[in-house]
Amino acid sequence: MRFHSFVIKKLLILLVYLALLQVAVFAQGNDDRRNIIPVCIAYYNVENLFDTINQSGSADADWTPEGSYGWNTERYLEKLDRLAEVISKLGLELTPDGPAIIGLSEVENGEVVWDLARQERIKDRNYQVVFIQGRDRRVHNAFMYNPKYFELTHKVSMPVIMEDNPDFRTRDHLVMSGKLMGEPMHFIVAHWPSRAGGERRSLPRRIASAQAARAAIDSIKAIDPDAKIIFMGDLNDDPTDPSVQRHLFTSGNKNRLEEGQLYNPFVDFHRRGVGTLAWRDSWNLFDQIILSQSLLGDDLSSFRFHRAEVFNRPFLRQPHGRFQGYPFRSFGGGVYLGGYSDHFPTYVFLIRKAK
Repeated sequence: MRFHSFVIKKLLILLVYLALLQVAVFAQGNDDRRNIIPVCIAYYNVENLFDTINQSGSADADWTPEGSYGWNTERYLEKLDRLAEVISKLGLELTPDGPAIIGLSEVENGEVVWDLARQERIKDRNYQVVFIQGRDRRVHNAFMYNPKYFELTHKVSMPVIMEDNPDFRTRDHLVMSGKLMGEPMHFIVAHWPSRAGGERRSLPRRIASAQAARAAIDSIKAIDPDAKIIFMGDLNDDPTDPSVQRHLFTSGNKNRLEEGQLYNPFVDFHRRGVGTLAWRDSWNLFDQIILSQSLLGDDLSSFRFHRAEVFNRPFLRQPHGRFQGYPFRSFGGGVYLGGYSDHFPTYVFLIRKAK
């Protein structure tokens, strides 16, 4: 037992040392890494970020002071502060500026995203907002970017259409093009249909979403075969499910990618049992950030993928009760909990040499 404890202690010391070493490499700039620039790209399903106003054409009646959730100004402001707290802490291990790019899902409108961007905890980053009203009747995707890092040149909202189901509506894919520190880059933010009605029954809707996303990616690559594309979202499927792996055409093995295949760094997290949301005592990893092959490799004259993370820090976990350890959400069973979201955020780092 004493030997076992000694080994564990030594391993913990080694892990801490390696973590500190990685930070020091970027912070102090030794050897080949002294001119390396890290950039953080994040995604966060913020779980029903609604204002308190009942607006015509929006399915938001529950999210008003008179609605079923008793959603009032105090709760709205607390929600904004909670989300800003999370964003303020993402990516700090490598960059003090936090995420340069943040994809968001489950927002009601552009105004709530601007309210989030102006929160005290993150307002000094001067986040700008991209929001386009989509076809979904309730929530939408959004995009925040730090203009210190990213210059937006084009934006478009791309709907998901099912020819055999013309009444089908889901969240549009939000597509942004621009320059990340002068380098052309494309971002797609998605929130695929839920598993309501059963996983298999709802799967065709997510396959349709995957096909729409793949069409958007192929359209970009048709113009520029070497385009750097980052696809992110709550896919309501895991990295190894057919919608993601087969129809979006992804793989977690970056050394054996086929022509046109995308790299999904969250496959390994999923295989290790790391998730971004929990349901009935099991974990899923629906929140993924997926990259084109042009972001892989060792040539740091331009941006390359460095590593991925699931941000599941203890303060984001339900502290007690039946769902202890689950994401600490705003509501549970219709009861206000005052948490953050029912999803953990994810992020990746890109790196390149300073120019």
